[in-house]
Amino acid sequence: MRTHKSKFLAAALTCVVVLIAAGCSSSSSSSTTTTTSSSSSTSGKSTTYTLGVLTDQTGLAASEFATALAGVKAGIGAVSAEGYHIKYVVGDTGTNPTQALTAAQTMVEQDHVFAVLALSSLTFSAAPYLTSQHIPVIGGAFDGSEWLEPQSTNMFSVMGNLDFTKVTTTPGIFMKSQGVTNVGTLGYSVSPSSAAAARADAVSAQHAGLKAGYVNDSFPFGSTNVAPVALAMKSAGVDGIAPGVDPNTNFALITALKQDGVHLKVALLATGYGVDVLNAGAPTIAVAQGSYFLSTYEPVEMNTPATQSMSAAFAKYAGQTEPPDFAQYLGYLSVLAFVQGLQGAGTNPTQASLITSLSHVTSYDADGLWGGHLTVNWSQRAMGSKQCYWVTKLSGKSFQLVPGADPVCGYIIPGASV
Repeated sequence: MRTHKSKFLAAALTCVVVLIAAGCSSSSSSSTTTTTSSSSSTSGKSTTYTLGVLTDQTGLAASEFATALAGVKAGIGAVSAEGYHIKYVVGDTGTNPTQALTAAQTMVEQDHVFAVLALSSLTFSAAPYLTSQHIPVIGGAFDGSEWLEPQSTNMFSVMGNLDFTKVTTTPGIFMKSQGVTNVGTLGYSVSPSSAAAARADAVSAQHAGLKAGYVNDSFPFGSTNVAPVALAMKSAGVDGIAPGVDPNTNFALITALKQDGVHLKVALLATGYGVDVLNAGAPTIAVAQGSYFLSTYEPVEMNTPATQSMSAAFAKYAGQTEPPDFAQYLGYLSVLAFVQGLQGAGTNPTQASLITSLSHVTSYDADGLWGGHLTVNWSQRAMGSKQCYWVTKLSGKSFQLVPGADPVCGYIIPGASV
């Protein structure tokens, strides 16, 4: 699956650490659940569980993850209707590796959380500690490679076991299907996953028979000084872009290319689908018109049973009717995956039995939000050979499904790595 904008690794953050107040960690923000008559002594329904939510509520990465708690609330509400009792505490990383570790330690040692939902670009900084404490961790493997480490048997990704060194055919397939002939890519130098995405998309394009006219994996993190990039892409004859950077950089690049007279057939953006763009204001919506947005899961516009259930949970328990964004999908699915683990963890689940239960899940399907196209084997620490993503196109103030990209699927290219 494609990488997302907030893979801020430690090197990217050292310059901002001094600007962030230390000491924030776990807060008492919580969600209450409605008990039902179905509560019983089976499947862990007789216990109230406290989950720790490790997420980037402040700092640079908050632009993507400040919304995550709405997904957690929607998930908790959905499972409360089945008789599960869950509350949560928040560990705010502040987009600071040191603070992320402190937040995790506070949740474990003071809040005594049963499991951690990792919805953060900085999970990598807390992962060794959580693994050493045998704490179940459920979330998204978009920040780093720790999810694939042999010792990380306590970690379970609801978006699959991502390996950023692998190259898949998927981006090239989509670009070619839209008539692109020459692809430009862009990645942040200080983010290995972002830089790798820039290189991998170029290789994928070439594998599809397209030209990779411009490849830049060394762009300054978060910068909007894209004029030189736009001119270089124009000079290279680029007619499609696949940047693995954040929305500020993406939209600045799109604007600069338009000003330079470049007519893009495709701007394929890894982030922005959902409430992110729709609530960003008229100027952003205007710039984003006609752009293509990736989704790791079925977009709500597909109106499938899985998206209907999710949308109903967001409306009822989170008060949100707009399409969920990336962080909210992860929050919602992480709660549901936690309960899936409880169901196989015995009458009185423990952290150890929860880890064992989740480790026996060999065909995780994202609660149907992969539409039967993908499953993940949590007993393994490797990326599956198949990759799919769903693509929508912004038209006005709504996202439109792209024919043939609901989803577009490809496979790992043998022997190709970046």
